Amino acid sequence: MNVEQLPEWLTRIGVADDVVSLGEEAEGRWCLLSDETGHEVFWQEQGNRYDWARFDDESVACHYLFGRLAWAQVARGSLTVPTA
Repeated sequence: MNVEQLPEWLTRIGVADDVVSLGEEAEGRWCLLSDETGHEVFWQEQGNRYDWARFDDESVACHYLFGRLAWAQVARGSLTVPTA
């Protein structure tokens, strides 16, 4: 998964577009920023970065953010795990 594919995957699990910002910081959103040194993922609130993580690999950063948001969807009951 890469930054271009991430929005489609998030839509598939019901994450609203206004929850994530790719490429720029945005208040009240999960942000994924990339530059020549790596990829940062964090929640921005009141100008501060929370739950900040940095990755060398774009795919790992995208999977990390996807996993965080998928778990939030499961916890809210919006995404269910099928049982056998």
